[in-house]
Amino acid sequence: MTSRSAGTAFSRKNYRLSTEPEKSKVTGIVNSRLLNDYLHRIFTSADGIQPAAAYRKHLTFQNLQEHLDRLLAEENGFEDSRDQVAEGRLGPSTVVLDHTSGFEGLLLVDDDLLGVIGHSNFGSIRATTCVYKGKWIYEVLISSQGLMQIGWCTLSCRFNQEEGVGDTPDSYAYDGNRVRKWNVTTTNYGKSWAAGDIVSCLIDLDEGTIAFCLNGISLGTAFDNITRGAGMAYFPAISLSFKESVAFNFGSRPLRYPVEGYRPLQDPPVADLVKARKLLGYLKNVIHIGIDVTEGKLVEKDTSVWQLQGEPTVLITLAHIFNYFAPLMCKVYLVEDVLMTFLLSILERGGAVEAHPLIQQLLDLMWLLMEEYEVHECLKQLLMSLLRAYRFSPIIPDLGLQIHYLRLTIAVLKHEKSRKYLLSNVLFDVLRSVVFFYIKSPLRVEEAGLQELIPTTWWPNRFTKEGKESKEVKEESAEERLRRRAYERGCQRLKKRIEVVEGLQVQILKLLLNNKDRGGGEASRYIFLNKFRKFLQENASNRGNLTVLCPPEYMVCFLHRLIAALRFFWDGHKAKTPATLSSEEAYIPPQLFYNGKVDYFDLQRLGGLLSHLKKTLKDDLAAKANVLIDPAELQAVTMDDLDEDEESAMSAAQSQRPSAALAIGGALARPGWLSSPTLGRANRFLSTAAVSLMNPRRPLGTLEKIKVRTLTVEQRTEEDIEGSHGNEGLLLGRPPEELEQPITENSLLEVLDGIVMMYNLSVHQQLGKMVGVSDDVNEYAMALKDTEEKISRCPKRRRDIHEELLKSQKVFSEKLNHLSRRLAWINVTIYSKEKMQDIYWLLRVCICTIEHGDRTGSLFAFMPEFYLSVAMNSYSALKNYFSPVNSMEELPGYEETLMRLAAILAKHFADSRIVGTDIRDSLMQALASYVCYPHSLRAVERIPEEQRISMMKNLLAPYEQRPWAQTNWILVRLWRGCGFGYRYTRLPHLLKTKPEDASLPSLQKPCPSTLLQRHMADLLRSDRDLAPSFLNSVLNQLNWAFSEFIGMIQEIQQAAERLERNFVDSRQLKVCATCFDLSVSLLRVLEMTVTLAPEIFLDWNRPSSELLLRRLAQLLNQVLNRVTAERNLFDRVVNLRLPGLESVDHYPILVAVTGILVRLLVDTDVQGAERATAVLLVDPCFQLRSIQYLLGHAEPSALAAAPPATEKRHFSLHTYTDYISTEELAKVDKMLSHLSEESKQAAATTLPTSEEDLCPICYAHPISAIFRPCSHKSCKACINQHLMNNKDCFFCKATITGVDDFTKPSSS
Repeated sequence: MTSRSAGTAFSRKNYRLSTEPEKSKVTGIVNSRLLNDYLHRIFTSADGIQPAAAYRKHLTFQNLQEHLDRLLAEENGFEDSRDQVAEGRLGPSTVVLDHTSGFEGLLLVDDDLLGVIGHSNFGSIRATTCVYKGKWIYEVLISSQGLMQIGWCTLSCRFNQEEGVGDTPDSYAYDGNRVRKWNVTTTNYGKSWAAGDIVSCLIDLDEGTIAFCLNGISLGTAFDNITRGAGMAYFPAISLSFKESVAFNFGSRPLRYPVEGYRPLQDPPVADLVKARKLLGYLKNVIHIGIDVTEGKLVEKDTSVWQLQGEPTVLITLAHIFNYFAPLMCKVYLVEDVLMTFLLSILERGGAVEAHPLIQQLLDLMWLLMEEYEVHECLKQLLMSLLRAYRFSPIIPDLGLQIHYLRLTIAVLKHEKSRKYLLSNVLFDVLRSVVFFYIKSPLRVEEAGLQELIPTTWWPNRFTKEGKESKEVKEESAEERLRRRAYERGCQRLKKRIEVVEGLQVQILKLLLNNKDRGGGEASRYIFLNKFRKFLQENASNRGNLTVLCPPEYMVCFLHRLIAALRFFWDGHKAKTPATLSSEEAYIPPQLFYNGKVDYFDLQRLGGLLSHLKKTLKDDLAAKANVLIDPAELQAVTMDDLDEDEESAMSAAQSQRPSAALAIGGALARPGWLSSPTLGRANRFLSTAAVSLMNPRRPLGTLEKIKVRTLTVEQRTEEDIEGSHGNEGLLLGRPPEELEQPITENSLLEVLDGIVMMYNLSVHQQLGKMVGVSDDVNEYAMALKDTEEKISRCPKRRRDIHEELLKSQKVFSEKLNHLSRRLAWINVTIYSKEKMQDIYWLLRVCICTIEHGDRTGSLFAFMPEFYLSVAMNSYSALKNYFSPVNSMEELPGYEETLMRLAAILAKHFADSRIVGTDIRDSLMQALASYVCYPHSLRAVERIPEEQRISMMKNLLAPYEQRPWAQTNWILVRLWRGCGFGYRYTRLPHLLKTKPEDASLPSLQKPCPSTLLQRHMADLLRSDRDLAPSFLNSVLNQLNWAFSEFIGMIQEIQQAAERLERNFVDSRQLKVCATCFDLSVSLLRVLEMTVTLAPEIFLDWNRPSSELLLRRLAQLLNQVLNRVTAERNLFDRVVNLRLPGLESVDHYPILVAVTGILVRLLVDTDVQGAERATAVLLVDPCFQLRSIQYLLGHAEPSALAAAPPATEKRHFSLHTYTDYISTEELAKVDKMLSHLSEESKQAAATTLPTSEEDLCPICYAHPISAIFRPCSHKSCKACINQHLMNNKDCFFCKATITGVDDFTKPSSS
C-alpha cells in the first residue's frame, strides 16, 4: 500500500490541497465544512448509521486515508472463519487439477490447470485437494456433450484407458451423455447434458451421500452410504474420451449455482470481498451525491446521467477510493462477483445501451485512476467473466440472460480506449470471442421454454413410400391447417426473440469494425483486420488439430453476423460516395490474389503453389499488373531444409524445458476451443507414458508440429490497407481488364475475402450437418403415419398388438413434438430466409469475383481454390439445405445467377489454368449435378452458344489421360429420356425398395437436352478427327469396364459356392457394381452417338467408320453373350441379390445394347442397315439366340433340361411395358426377324475357310491385308485397330509404311 500512499501524496501536491476557505475558489476544492459533510456522506461506516455532526471527526483530504483504513479494517465477522475452512479438507488452498501425478492417459490441460481436453481413449484426472468431512461442492462447465464420467474418487482408485471414474469401488460418477450413474455397476440417472451446461457435484460426508445438479436443478441423490472412515478422502475427478472437454470451478470464481449448506472446495477471498463491496458502496455514494457549491449543500443526483466534469473534490475522493479498489480489481473472483454484478445492475433499468453513459464514465475513471497494468488485467478478467457467463447461461424463453451479458459487452466495447486494448491484446489472443456471436441450440426444449413459446407442434405428413413429399398434394384438413398456422405463429415469436440477440451481436461487430476512432492510434477496424486474419490462419493451417480449430457451429453464427456488419458499412460508404459499388455488386478484385498485400497462408491456388506461379508467371505479372517479384523470393527452399529447421528448433525447445515436466505441447499457441474458452495462451500436454515422451527424437505428430508463421499483416497500417496519395494499398497492381471505378473501402474488401474463406473452412459442412434434424422429423413422421395405419387395420380381437401399437404411437408423437420444436429453433437460427439471403449474397460475390478474375487471362491462376469451392458449395447449400423452409426460386435475380454459375462450370471444368485435381473433380461433379435438374439444365442451355459448344467439345475429348467417368455421366444425363427404354428414374427391380437419399442427382427424373445433343451431333459430324478419337476411347473403356465386371463376378460366384461360411468383401461388391454401372453408361453414350450421328459408323467414305463399326459389333456381341447365356454366371450372381449389387440386373444393360442395335439395323437407310448387318453377322462371336433372348425366346435345350414344376421366368422386354413403348418392341421384333433371315442366307452362302487362310491375329476373319514393306498379313480389322496406337508390324517390328488389300490367288 506504500506505493499507493505515495500516489495520494502526489495527488495532493498536484491539487495543492488546503483547508483554508479563502483558497477554495482558487483550487476548486469546496470549503472545509461542506467537504467534511461530503466525505462523511460518502464514507459511511459498516452499519450505515451516521453519528451526529457534533460527535463525528472532522474529515479532510489529509486525514481521509487514515479514516478509510479504519473503515476497511472494521470487524467484519469473517476473521474467525479462516480456521474452520481447513477442517474437513486436505490439500493446497488453491485447488487445481493434479497435472503432476493425478492423471491417467493422454490429456491436454489449460494453463490455469482448470480446463482439460481428452486426448486418448478414456483419460482420467483428479484435483489436488480432497475432502473427508462436511458438505462440499464444485462445478464443471460442459464444453462438449460427449462421453464423460464426472464425480469423486479416492487416492486408492486406479484408472486405465478402459476404466475411469465410477468404474472402481471407491469412485462415483454421473454421465450425462448416456444419462447414467456409475459405481462399478450402472443405472439410469439424471438428464442428458449439452455443451454450455453446468454440472454441480455435491458430496455430503456427514450423511454419506453424493448428488448432482444440472444448471442448478437437482437431479436427486445419486449415491448414499458411500464409504467413509479413516483414510477415506474424496477428490473431484473426471474421465473423458477423445476430444471431449470441460472446465472446472472449484471456487476460484463465484459458483454459478451455489447450494445452501455446501462449501466450494476453494475458499472465496472473504476479506478482499468485504473490502471490495465496501469500496463499491463508497463509489456508488460518489455517483449518487453531488455538491451544490452555490447553495453550499449536498444534493441527490440522477445516477444515469452522472459525469465527472472535472470537479477536483469529487476527483480526489475517487482517487482515494481507487487507491484501494484498483488492486482488488485484478482478481478474477472480485471482478466477477463485485464489478460485473455492479455494471450489470446499471443496465438492468432497460433502454438502449446508449442510455447508460455511466458505464463509459466509470471506464474513463478506471483508465484515469488505475495503473495501466491494473486496467488491463481488470478488463481482461471482466471480458473473460462475461464470455463465460454468456456461454454457460441456460436458454430461457426470452433469452434474457444472453441479452443481459451482450448488452454489458457492448457497453464496455463502446469505450474507445478499452475497445482498442481488448482488440489488440484480449479478444482474439486470450479469449475465444467468437463465442459472443454464437446462439446455442437447446437440447432439452422443455427447460428452454419452447413448449410455452410453441405450444402447438406440426410436421409435414404427405410422404410416399420412398420418403419424398408426395406430388399429389392432398387437400389439407381444417385441423391440420390450424395446427400448421399455430406452429408458424410460434416460430415467428421465437424468431423475434432470437433476432434481438442477433442484433446485439451485430452491434458488437460494428464497434470492432469502426474505422473513425483514430484518437490515440490506429482505428479499431485495422486492429480487427490483423487479428481476424490470424484467426483465419489458425483455422486454415490446423485442420487436424481440433483443439485450435473454431467449432463449425460457432463459425456459422460468426459468418452471418459479420456479413450483416460488413454490408452495413459497405452500403454506408456507398451512401457517402455514390461512385462506389453497392454491397449487392460486391466482389474481390483480382489483384488481391497476386500483389502479396493479403496473406493466403499456404492455401492452394488454382494454378498450383504460389512459389511456382511466381516463377512461371513473373513476366505476365510485370507486363499486365506492373508487379515485380523480388528474385530472393524465387529461391526454392527444399523440404529437407524445412525438416532440419523444425527438428533443430524442437530439440532446442526440449533442451530448455525441465525434463521432469510432462508439458511437451509447448508449440500449441492457443488454448483448446473445447475447454474453457477464456484461458491462457498455452496448453500442457499430459501423458502417463512419461518415459517415451520425455525426449522425443522427432516431433510427435500434428499436435506438436504446428508451424507458427510470423504474419506480415501484423505490421500493416491503415495506409498500407486503404492507400493514400497515389498508393493504391490493397489494390496495388490493377490489371488492364479491371475498370478504374472504386469498389469500396479496401479494408472491407479484406473482411469480405475473410468471410468467403470462413465459409469454405467449416460453415458449409455445418449447414449440411444440421439438416439431420429435419431428416429425423421426416423419419418419425413416416413411422407415426405407418403406425396409425396399422392401428386402423388391427383386428379388434388382437388387443395385445393394439396396445403395443398405441405405445409406439405415443413414443413417436412425443419424439415428434420434441423434434419439431427443436427444428423450429434450428430453422430460425440457421435456415431462416435472412440466413439464406446471406449465403445467396456470398454466392453472387464469388461468381462476380471469378468472372473478374477470369478476364485477367493467365493471372487467373493466382486465385485461391476456395473461391470456386464456395461458389459450388453455397449453391448446393441453397438448393439442398434451405429448401424445406425457403425456396431458392424466390431469391432476387435467381435465374441470372444460375446462368452465370452454369457459365463458370461449363468454362472452367476443363480450364488448363486450373491444375488441382481435387478442384477439377469438384467442378466436374458440380456440372454433372447441374445437368440432372431441369431448372439448372435450362440455365446451361441459356449460356452463350460459343461457351456451350466449347463445353461439349471438352466433354467429347478422348477419355484417356483424364478422369472420364464424370464426363461420361454428364453425356448420359443429357441423353437420358431419349434412349431405348431409358425413361426410368429408378430401375424397375428397385422400385419396391426405399432409396437411401431420394434427393440424389442420379435419382432425378430424366430431363434430356436436345439443344446440347444437337451441338454434340454437329461436332461429331464436322470434326473428322474428334469422332474417331472420342469413340475409340469410349470403346476402350467399355472393353475394360465390362471385362473387370466379369472378372469380379467370377470371384464372387466362387466365394458364394464354397461350403464354408464366408463373406464377400463389401468394397469388392461396390467396385463390381461400379464397373457394371460404368459399362451401362458407356453403352448409353454409344447409343447416343449412333442415334445423333449414325454416319460416323455407317458412312464408309469416312476413313475410320468401318473399323469403329467392327469394334462396336465385337463389344456388343461380347456383352450379349455374357449376359444372355442360360444358367450363366451373370444369372447366378443376379439371383444372389447381394447387398451392394442392387443395381446389377439384366434390364439396364440389355436395353442399352438393344437401343444401339435397333438404331443400326432398323432406324437407318437400307445401305446402312446392310453394312451393319454384314459386320454383325461376320463377327465370330455373333449368336442369334442372344437376340432371341431379348424377347423371351429360350433355347430348346434349356427348356428340355429344366423341370417344368420349377420353371424359371425368362427375361423378356415384353414384361416391361411401363418402360418400353409398343413402337420400340415392334422394332425389336423387326430386328429379330431381319437378323434371322440374314443369318440363314449368310450360313447358306458362306464357304468353309481353311485355317491357313484365317487371320493369324484374331482367327475370326480371312486374311485381307498385306503390310509394306515386310509383306506380313492379317485381316483389315486387326491391322487398322493396331495402327491407331502403334506403327510397328505385329511380327517383325518393322515400321509399316502402307497397307494394301490382299486377295488370295485363285490358282492356289
